[in-house]
Amino acid sequence: MSTDPSLSHADVEPHSGGISARLNWLRAGVMGANDGIVSTAGLVVGVAAATTDESTILTAGFAGLAAGAVSMALGEYVSVSTQRDTERALLHKERRELEEMPDAELEELTALLEGKGMSRATARSAAKEMTKRDALAAHAEVELGIDPEALSNPWAAAFSSAISFTVGALVPLLVIVLPPASLRIPVTFVSVLVALALTGSVSAWLGGARRGRAMSRVVIGGALAMIVTYAVGMAFGTVTA
Repeated sequence: MSTDPSLSHADVEPHSGGISARLNWLRAGVMGANDGIVSTAGLVVGVAAATTDESTILTAGFAGLAAGAVSMALGEYVSVSTQRDTERALLHKERRELEEMPDAELEELTALLEGKGMSRATARSAAKEMTKRDALAAHAEVELGIDPEALSNPWAAAFSSAISFTVGALVPLLVIVLPPASLRIPVTFVSVLVALALTGSVSAWLGGARRGRAMSRVVIGGALAMIVTYAVGMAFGTVTA
């Protein structure tokens, strides 16, 4: 890996499947936190527009946090479980093909390596060596892009999603109750936009994208969400002294 300090994160590509997987989990965590910030901020701002009662605002906020964290965890668990089942099915099929037609599978691996730029002779030699060492692992990596020893973990995904959502949701929950009632909404609005700008920046850095565009998307989206819920709270709520 290059150690040139002038290279950005986007310039240094992860050549290891493990590194790529970790970056994907980090991006998922950042997006989970972003969802927690936006959904909870919209909820507490909407309730704060309808009432100044702190306990009501906190009750609504914590209820939204709990529901959102559970929903995110369940969604990730189901999604990643489906992905894991697919990976297992593909590996089972590949294992059967290696047992039933090893010569055809060797030829297939050779062709795949040729497609990556190797000469026929080099690809054939490499395919034989990889097959001798671990045929299933070789085909899983080159043909399927799967590491048989590191399949997707639905429990880890669910836990990570729930934690990241909770951490994000705590930002508007804490900010909404700290300032005086008259300043709750503007302080929360500004604080949430700053937090969203930070998550957008981190997400762009991890994905090697332009920070300005990523930050503007999440900030504008979060601002719109709070404006809409604030308008709903003002329209249907009764502000108390």
